[in-house]
Amino acid sequence: MVKVLRILLVDDEKDLVSTLAERLSFRGIEADWATNAQDALKLVRENDYDLAVLDVKMPKVGGFDLMEMIKKIKPEMKFSFLTGHGSEDAFKKGCSKGACFYLVKPVQLDEFISKLKEIVEE
Repeated sequence: MVKVLRILLVDDEKDLVSTLAERLSFRGIEADWATNAQDALKLVRENDYDLAVLDVKMPKVGGFDLMEMIKKIKPEMKFSFLTGHGSEDAFKKGCSKGACFYLVKPVQLDEFISKLKEIVEE
């Protein structure tokens, strides 16, 4: 039996994150989404995810800080970033804290799925 990939997408751009979750579901990936840290943390407490994909720049709580909050709840969770902002140095910092990769918006769906699977299989 093939394991279904289950991910959490967190981005303050509701149209983007909901559409991305829907497109992933068409490819056999279960994706829940949230537009803020509070909703994301609630989902993390209620569900098991293979990976969280976090937007770096969001109002109030950014992706790097949210990653640290999630780690306190689910230390085994894997992380990655999807962003329209940021420098390579910022992402290197994120990788040292446990984020495995980043993609810059707009993202190509096939590349995104390939990276998700690569991270989970590590």
